[in-house]
Amino acid sequence: MKELVEVIAKSLVDNPDEVLVTQTETDKAIVVELRVAQSDMGKVIGKQGRIAKAIRAVVKAASSQEDKKVVVEILQ
Repeated sequence: MKELVEVIAKSLVDNPDEVLVTQTETDKAIVVELRVAQSDMGKVIGKQGRIAKAIRAVVKAASSQEDKKVVVEILQ
């Protein structure tokens, strides 16, 4: 999941070098944290959160084979 989020985020932003993705796994969930440059936050979130929702939908579809819930958090 980490690689998928990283590829999507780097294709959206102006500063792909500043994209940082970390993945934490617990018993029931996988948490993927996405950090981008402050100037690129709008590009990752999108108008009314549409891009963020689309990223989460793609990750959810990709993780459908796993028994764990995948959560994508966009952080500053």
